[in-house]
Amino acid sequence: MLGRAKITSVRILLTNDDGIESEGIQTLARFVADAGHDVLVVAPDRDYSGVGAAIGNVRPEGGLQSRRVEIDGLASGEAWSLEGPPALTVIAARLGAFGEPPDLVVSGINAGLNTGRSILHSGTVGAALTAQNFGLSALAVSIDRGDRWHWETAAALAVEVLDQVIAAPSRSVVNLNVPGRPRDEVLGTRWARLAPFGAVRSSLSRRPDDSIQFELIATDYTPEPDTDQGTVQAGWAALTTLVGLVEAWPDEADGLPAGTDYESRLRPGAELHPVHQVPDASEPRVLRRPKIG
Repeated sequence: MLGRAKITSVRILLTNDDGIESEGIQTLARFVADAGHDVLVVAPDRDYSGVGAAIGNVRPEGGLQSRRVEIDGLASGEAWSLEGPPALTVIAARLGAFGEPPDLVVSGINAGLNTGRSILHSGTVGAALTAQNFGLSALAVSIDRGDRWHWETAAALAVEVLDQVIAAPSRSVVNLNVPGRPRDEVLGTRWARLAPFGAVRSSLSRRPDDSIQFELIATDYTPEPDTDQGTVQAGWAALTTLVGLVEAWPDEADGLPAGTDYESRLRPGAELHPVHQVPDASEPRVLRRPKIG
């Protein structure tokens, strides 16, 4: 357990991409509620894995069906299913469709790791990044498959890091990946960077009828030990901070002589000119989250 003073109880939205009936989100809801937080569960009414931050084709003339759900052992809080992907559940709750808006979002527990750059396509992570886009901090939680799904391990570790996420700067997103083993067999928690690949990679082949066979197969590379994938494979839980939408701007002017009739520095409001070069977004120092409000 991390040595940190308990943060005041907050209202937490729990969602996922595996659907409201998933044992992962129901276990997580019980653990978060038992930690003393005000729990609101709003999850998709079906499996929406792999949808990223999509909200679907929402039409104003059509209503979104929601249904009250009972979660066994959830001592306090309420739970709802919503007709739509995980990002839409975050938006709906943030805009007050289920009472008082949440202070924080926790997404998961996902059945399977969300590691490496392929998390771009994860509905679990997509919900967390949607929260960030709407002004909230979030924690995404995923677990590897072991001899069985050790939901309690991931839920316990999520609660252990939750206070740090609550105390983090506004609109922080943390991605937690947990080994598929009992809690006492997890070595601890480490900060990790994104691996080039996740636990699986895409494989495509064309069939004789011109349809395309799409599969996710295990990756065959050895990840670096400080990556999220390498950290989990070594028996540790991995924490990675994420930013969704960013803007890339140069930090310094081009150094062109004064008196030119164009804006030599690439900045908001500058008219496009051939001298302007697209900033190198691989330099972390030039990345800034868009402001809200």
